[in-house]
Amino acid sequence: MKLQITHETVYDYLPAVETAQHMAYLTPLHNASQTLVSHRLQVIPKPAQISSTQDVFGNTRSFFSLQVPHHQLQVLATSQVITQAVRMPGSDIAWETVRERFRYQASVTFDAANEFVFASPMAPRHGEFAAYARPSFTAGASLLVAALDLMHRIYRDFSYESQSTQVSTPALEALAQRKGVCQDFAHILIACLRSMGLSARYVSGYLLTQPSPGTVKLRGSDASHAWASVYLPDLPEGEQWIDLDPTNDRAGWPSPGEDYVTLAVGRDFSDVSPIRGVIHGGASHTLKVGVTVEPMAEPSSFRPAQSQSQNQTRSSS
Repeated sequence: MKLQITHETVYDYLPAVETAQHMAYLTPLHNASQTLVSHRLQVIPKPAQISSTQDVFGNTRSFFSLQVPHHQLQVLATSQVITQAVRMPGSDIAWETVRERFRYQASVTFDAANEFVFASPMAPRHGEFAAYARPSFTAGASLLVAALDLMHRIYRDFSYESQSTQVSTPALEALAQRKGVCQDFAHILIACLRSMGLSARYVSGYLLTQPSPGTVKLRGSDASHAWASVYLPDLPEGEQWIDLDPTNDRAGWPSPGEDYVTLAVGRDFSDVSPIRGVIHGGASHTLKVGVTVEPMAEPSSFRPAQSQSQNQTRSSS
């Protein structure tokens, strides 16, 4: 399906920011499983410099610098993306076999997925994560079956509560309180998989939602979303990362659904935060984010997921 995404970010500063440098991850991926038709990034005030490069994970990152005093920064990203229908590949490889694959052995061919086995700042390896994950990882169980079971359990055991956590809330704290938002659930799932010796990565993106019956969808009322993916080495090259969304209990390849848009992948949120930077001035600030995801050509067979107000689809800024 073809989707249009509008992601607007507005910072208001007091006093004015004198100079600033920012990095943005707002360009959806363009690869074999998702086609980026168009993308435009608008920044006000006009940057003194703006450029785009590819990071180590294959994401597009945009750098821009501002050399004039400003009380407000507006960043508007507009993208059109064609997503693919989703399927669930068959995989029978045992999770212990995959775990052993990632143990260090001399003269073994390097696998890039090794990088996602290790702890990262927001998705550490810890005994508490292993203890929560272990009931899903019975002896000889298929990694795919075990990972899906873990995703189902997080969906059942945790409550989605906006404002219950902050961007910086540790995953261990979210695990203990059994509530959070999509970022927390993604980090918990990743940390559980890594604590079992497996490879898992963080995925940022968007999810198409539909307003409640009898209401009109408001522009900017959607939100960015986050989920995880697990590595299955027995699958064909290019199809080895299976996406898992514990917030909505959905999974598949190349994403949890064709109503998902993949923005970037990394070890955790800190690798792919939408906008981050360094400013000189602006002792205090307020932030407003508005996201709109809308279909441009909707097949009659496709039904968008329901909005959070109907407790079926959950996402967070």
